[in-house]
Parts: sequence; C-alpha cells; structure tokens
Amino acid sequence: MTASDILNEGVSDFATRLEAMTNDEVFAAMSTLEKYSEDDTSDREETFSRITLVEEEIERRFPGQMLTPYRDWKKEQPLLS
Repeated sequence: MTASDILNEGVSDFATRLEAMTNDEVFAAMSTLEKYSEDDTSDREETFSRITLVEEEIERRFPGQMLTPYRDWKKEQPLLS
C-alpha cells in the first residue's frame, strides 16, 4: 500500500479498513505515511490527518502505551533502518 493509495481513499473508508487490519498492516501504513510526510508534498495536511487516524488506532489497540509498540516494530524491520 502506497501513501497515494491511503490519501486517495475516503477518510471514513480508511478508518473502517484500519480497524480490520492486522497490527503489522497498521504499523506498515504508519511507516508509509511517516516517510511520505517527510517529502516535500502539497498534501501534507491530509497526510498528517491520516497519521492521526493511525495513531488513534494504535492507541485503541495498545491503551496507555503511546506509540511504543509501533516504535518496537520499526526496530525489528531490517529494511526500514
């Protein structure tokens, strides 16, 4: 899934799909959006709104842990280093 795929999808559709994703899929979406947000893009505001949705889903799955599960996942991914 690319950042463009995520950004072109309706917000409510994306939020619904997030709920059905595995943890790895949620973390991969967050990683994709983070990388995209670092680029010089004209849709930065839309990107950050999607990042917020993913953060909320991570918090729902891991209450009180902030983004620790995501950060731990990133450390375990050899291709993200």
